[in-house]
Amino acid sequence: MNTDVVAKYLSTLPEDDDHPYRTGAWRPQTTEWDADDLEVVAGEIPADLDGVYLRNTENPLHPAFKFYHPFDGDGMLHIVGFRDGKAFYRNRFVRTDGLLAEIEAGGPLWPGIAEPVELARSERGWGARTFMKDASSTDVTVHRGTALTSFYQCGDLYRIDPYTGDNLGKEDWHGGFPTEIGVSAHPKSDDRTDELLFFNYGKQAPYLHYGVVDATNALVHYVDVELPGPRLPHDMAFTDNFVILNDFPLFWDAELLKQNAHIPRLHRDVPSRFAVLPRRGGSDEVRWFEAASTYVLHFTNAYEDGDEIVLDGFFQGEPAPSAGIDNGMDRKWQHIFRGLSLDGMQTRLHRWRFNLTTGQTREEQLSDSITEFGMINAANAGRDYRYVYAATGKPGWFLFDGLVRHDLHTGSEQRFAFEDGVFGSETAMAPRVGSTGEDDGYLVTITTDMNADESYCLVFDAARVADGPVCKLQLPERVSSGTHSTWAAGSELRRWRD
Repeated sequence: MNTDVVAKYLSTLPEDDDHPYRTGAWRPQTTEWDADDLEVVAGEIPADLDGVYLRNTENPLHPAFKFYHPFDGDGMLHIVGFRDGKAFYRNRFVRTDGLLAEIEAGGPLWPGIAEPVELARSERGWGARTFMKDASSTDVTVHRGTALTSFYQCGDLYRIDPYTGDNLGKEDWHGGFPTEIGVSAHPKSDDRTDELLFFNYGKQAPYLHYGVVDATNALVHYVDVELPGPRLPHDMAFTDNFVILNDFPLFWDAELLKQNAHIPRLHRDVPSRFAVLPRRGGSDEVRWFEAASTYVLHFTNAYEDGDEIVLDGFFQGEPAPSAGIDNGMDRKWQHIFRGLSLDGMQTRLHRWRFNLTTGQTREEQLSDSITEFGMINAANAGRDYRYVYAATGKPGWFLFDGLVRHDLHTGSEQRFAFEDGVFGSETAMAPRVGSTGEDDGYLVTITTDMNADESYCLVFDAARVADGPVCKLQLPERVSSGTHSTWAAGSELRRWRD
């Protein structure tokens, strides 16, 4: 086990905590593990699986002031590594400035997303909400062989060794990091160019920026993308030659924002807008395309098709659910968390086509199934592709209860449902060593098993999801439920280390 100040610090969560996202499958952890030679409880570790599965997690160390939201929790990175038919596990808190400050103070210093700013006990904040703690708990990606954790309302990028879990400090891009605004979650690493593409946003004009970091880890491109006002973008996409950013009609209420109240509202009469610009393009090269009003948390991929840019993602049929369902949750929590469930938001795989010649937009629904958190074979990122591996959700809850393999060519779907009381994570696609096809590889995920009070890492054959896992590995502790993940091939990691 790790023995630094964070690992020694005991959680102050009360034993009788009844919060739905700090108990049950979301119960946080305080132990950091180093577990080698994981026990195989079913199947066999594939000999041609080589790399690391990384998953970030909202894992609160301190209680909230009043209303904890699961997006507030401190970052904890989980690592499951594979090579030569063996596997290991590591987990580490992300040692953010905010986490260390709260440990020193012995309690919370910053309010969360559902709390008033007046509760703040520190004048320092980060990102789009300057009073808020940068928990670096949203996303994880790998650039130049190093894992980078990030936060959805912008902040620092924290560098972590993808094998050991060691915290390596904050990214600075040779002094080019935009420290005043930070970087949003979901920067994109392009393995073909070794570039990192990113965006950030804030409450001051022009409200949105886009940048490129090259293979030498230098910030080589950073431009304004002007918006009508403060917005809440969450993801982006790229093709070989373009990037796609967005302006969705779910954003802070302008009048309430004047009172420093960050309350998002859906402006149903406002269309969605997508910004398309060359990857090294200037602000004057941004082209806007309008589409049906919605909000999109996550895109799966984008590519060029003749004169068109094709963009796929999860269209929300109801971005602002007005009521929750009877999910067994105490009614006092229903109002705050009704918008977290996939069925509440009605998320379905969707396609937009932006014609660069005519300026027109075409769009279509790709599936009737409610899914989200889709992953692809990263070798196809930015190019035409066929498969999306997505999660299904427990009705009324922010919990993943199964997997769906979407075939975008045929419209067919393969499904695997976890047992009742078992919940998964965002499932990464891991191409097998010597892979020859888009689905020639494995799917890797971490599950939280409430029935056995255990956690497991499951490995599936990516071409035969419905057959169930080919391997089940026991982790040393039941881990908290979590969301975003990535896969880094061992050959790529070693390329940057050698």
